[in-house]
Amino acid sequence: MTSVNLLVGVSLVYVTFLFAIAFFAERAAARGGGRWLRSPLVYTLSLSIYCTAWTFYGAVGYAARSGMEFVTIYLGPSLVMIGWWWALRKLVRVGRVQRATSVADLISARFGKSNLLAIVVTVMAVVGVTPYIALQLQSVTLSFSIFAGPEGGDLNAGTAGFWIAFGLAIFTVLFGTRNLNANERHDGVVIAIAVEAVVKLIALLAVGVFVVWGIAGGISPMMDRIDASPIGAWDMDRGRWVALTALSAAAFLTLPRMFQVMVVENEDERHLQIAAWAFPLYLMLMSLFVVPIAVIGLDLMPAGANPDLFVLTVPLAEGRVGLATLSFLGGFSSATSMVIVATLALSTMVSNHVVMPVWLSSRSAGAQVSGDVRNVVILSRRASILMIIGFGYLYYRFSGGGAALAAIGLISFTAVAQFLPAMMGGILWRGATRWGALTGLVVGFAIWVYCSLLPSFGPGAVLSMATFENGLWGLGWLRPHALFGIEGVDPTVHAVAWSLTLNLAAFVGVSLMTFPGPLERLQGAQFVNIFDHSTQARGWDAARATSEDLMVMAQRILGAEEAQTLFRSEARSQGLVGTLPEPSQEFLQRLERELAASVGAATAHAMISQLVGGASVSVQDLMAVADESAQILEYSSQLEAKSGELTRTAGQLREANAKLTALSVQKDAFLSQISHELRTPMTSIRSFSEILRDTEGMGQQEKTRYASIIHGEAIRLTRLLDDLLDLSVLENGQVSLRYETGVLNALLEKAIQTGQASSPRNLTVRRDVQKTVTLTTDLDRLGQVFINLITNAGKYCDAEAPELKISVRRDGPDVLVVFADNGTPIPEDARTLIFEKFARIGDQDGSGAGLGLAICREIMTRLGGDVSYAPGAKGNTFIVHLPRQEALAAQ
Repeated sequence: MTSVNLLVGVSLVYVTFLFAIAFFAERAAARGGGRWLRSPLVYTLSLSIYCTAWTFYGAVGYAARSGMEFVTIYLGPSLVMIGWWWALRKLVRVGRVQRATSVADLISARFGKSNLLAIVVTVMAVVGVTPYIALQLQSVTLSFSIFAGPEGGDLNAGTAGFWIAFGLAIFTVLFGTRNLNANERHDGVVIAIAVEAVVKLIALLAVGVFVVWGIAGGISPMMDRIDASPIGAWDMDRGRWVALTALSAAAFLTLPRMFQVMVVENEDERHLQIAAWAFPLYLMLMSLFVVPIAVIGLDLMPAGANPDLFVLTVPLAEGRVGLATLSFLGGFSSATSMVIVATLALSTMVSNHVVMPVWLSSRSAGAQVSGDVRNVVILSRRASILMIIGFGYLYYRFSGGGAALAAIGLISFTAVAQFLPAMMGGILWRGATRWGALTGLVVGFAIWVYCSLLPSFGPGAVLSMATFENGLWGLGWLRPHALFGIEGVDPTVHAVAWSLTLNLAAFVGVSLMTFPGPLERLQGAQFVNIFDHSTQARGWDAARATSEDLMVMAQRILGAEEAQTLFRSEARSQGLVGTLPEPSQEFLQRLERELAASVGAATAHAMISQLVGGASVSVQDLMAVADESAQILEYSSQLEAKSGELTRTAGQLREANAKLTALSVQKDAFLSQISHELRTPMTSIRSFSEILRDTEGMGQQEKTRYASIIHGEAIRLTRLLDDLLDLSVLENGQVSLRYETGVLNALLEKAIQTGQASSPRNLTVRRDVQKTVTLTTDLDRLGQVFINLITNAGKYCDAEAPELKISVRRDGPDVLVVFADNGTPIPEDARTLIFEKFARIGDQDGSGAGLGLAICREIMTRLGGDVSYAPGAKGNTFIVHLPRQEALAAQ
């Protein structure tokens, strides 16, 4: 036991050394000096609080048991620092503006200063971090047992664990509760953590250097040993790697101790720029020799040796007691720094959100006539520290203290990861609500307790073996390691996946179904747009407060000296001497921030409300609400516009579908018609040809009559084929236009003569062309359009005396040629189809194939104009539009 006694003495000297450093650091800060205390280097080293006894001892054991999987614990935080730097900056800004003292304070402030939500987060944090504190007790107890050796067999683990827990509790109480203001930088604590970060890094590097060069004989022999070891196989379970990397990243953001050093203790947001690369570098150095130590430990130590302690046992096995002592101090630093900061953060949460609200509610007269709040806060925090470490000791005893350190750490990581949806959702999504956050936290916490915490005690301890095998109440889908019947999943991955998935689903689902209250909406605007609104979320009705009442309350919370200093400073800023400051809006906000730093945002809000009676809304608040309302209105307008657009599109689609249906009918009719049109003349030609060939003695008159019929049918067939070929050439753009200059009157005269000659009825054509228009275009193609329109009028005008009026008029620089008949107007439902191929107008004449107007449209398109139907009062009107380049001159 001599070695143990020596180790206890070394530990006491080391603790005294830390006290001295903390004391002088706080003295330097009080004098206004010591700017190096607030340097990026110290801030980065304070983040090393992430590296606890788990990463110092347990990482080596993790590597020995699971190979390279230990890297995930370092990879997650590194990815957050490098890739999610913007989110960290936003989180730090929110914490500083809102004067958040803890994770519970931040989440509570975001969701309308809800103390119920703060209590739930506090309970979850205390329960979730308890296994982590037990891990520190287990690691320190195991390290003492190693130094005790075989002759120290009377070292009782339970008793040793108790005294270690008691010592850590006293150490934390003395070290961390001398200053009430939780939002003020704990320069002494931070510098002590930074020193411990250096100690544990040096200790681990020293052991690593000794292992590689002192035992293995250099880098090359060490690499050969790694290759020969099972650790070098790189047997990777992708699902577990992804889950553990994500879990460690989430825990890095949500662990109470990490929030304390990363957000509460942050002096300058620019420090994150240095920490973004310096902290991953620190983690890389901490993990540099993990694999070599694990490989050498597996080679040198006997079978069954605890790999978590290779950092100690390997130097001791080689007779390096001094190196082993340095290694012990590194592990001791890792454990003590974690316990100090974690219990400080948790005790602040318990005091601010559990003890103080209960104590204040028990005082019917209110805070202004209550007892000394400052003493109550300090006592509650000290009692909370003892209680939290006591919970850790109880977990250590009841869990048996035999589990791997990494396994215990992952349990706590899964617990605190449940804060992530509410925390990050709160600063990124304005639609998140208090009930959504509360539901998500409760659901995720319940899944974690059932699937991770209770099973960690082993079968039969809390959950029976029947529950593990058959599920709760005999329901197979409620087995702790096979929830909802999904089997074959790693227990840690199973707990992480189900708890976070259901947490997030409940958070989003309930938030979408509920509406945030006014204060939630204001806080949501402040959090999400923190870089635009770095002020308090609401103001107070200053007219209802008195300076004397505010002074009494401030003294009872902050203490007489600090309260008087605050009030004198405010009086000077208002230009007052020898009197209390006026309770202005700005002063009330400043006072609330100071109180929030001591008793939490929710409690400070409640205490100010007791004196003021209610909150007023500032211009910035109204602007925030107006901004939110404007966004909602804009979003509604966009939805309405899109809805209208969709309605119009649906109408267009219905119209297009009806048109396509009609075209399909027209096409079918055309195929029938064209086959008939082709078959009829061919049949006539064949029949009369056979008559001429086979009939003897036929007279010349009959021969002439039959030959005329054959000739007429051949012309009809040729015309039909010409129309089809002409339309195909026009549609494919293969037509060659032959431009020439001519007079519109002459072209119309020629077209009228041709159209009347081919018209089956006596069509009267009247012209109203007063001016001579000279054209430069393809006169033959334009004439074809005119002939088709005149011919159609002759075919389809059903008036007793069919008449067509042709007129020419100007439309700006362009010329319009109007063809208007006196027949029955085309039905409205057929007007959209008349220019399509195969369309037939009316049933008066079945001789056409329905290609005339389609050819007209294609010709006018090629000529740069168009032809359109314009329904008139009587008859049908077609308008041919000649563009400016065709109507060169009008005289």
